Amino acid sequence: MGSESDMDIMKETGSMLKGFGLSFEFCIASAHRSPNFLAAYVKRTDAGGTKVFIAGAGAAAALPGAVAALTAKPVIGVPLASSSLQGLDSLLSIAQMPAGVAVAAMAIGPAGARNSAILAAQILALSDRRLAGKLRKFKIDQERKVAEKNRPGGKSSG
Repeated sequence: MGSESDMDIMKETGSMLKGFGLSFEFCIASAHRSPNFLAAYVKRTDAGGTKVFIAGAGAAAALPGAVAALTAKPVIGVPLASSSLQGLDSLLSIAQMPAGVAVAAMAIGPAGARNSAILAAQILALSDRRLAGKLRKFKIDQERKVAEKNRPGGKSSG
């Protein structure tokens, strides 16, 4: 993530990854304020076996694109509402990568943070049957929770 203030939202990503049994680490690295640190971190973790990068960034949201420029691995960008534009600037920055610099853009804020973990898990599940099973269970559980809310006596009933 670009700064420590992003941690509250990006914890959602960590929680989801943990739920799928995936290992991860948080790192604060700014594309603007610490470019040399960022480059060294991406190169080290890329060589160390990282398979998917998730980058949360606000305002100019340069971090996901900077990470994508440094690795051939998938990069998922989470736009954060850290400016007066409430994350729209971040979303547009992430979604407007130039040709050749692919970054998947998630929704702004907590939903995007959670979805970034789900997308990372889906990418990894392409070669991991156990993880694919956890994702299927996750989808079934979501559907069950919605159905329960619509049962007589559920939260949506009178």
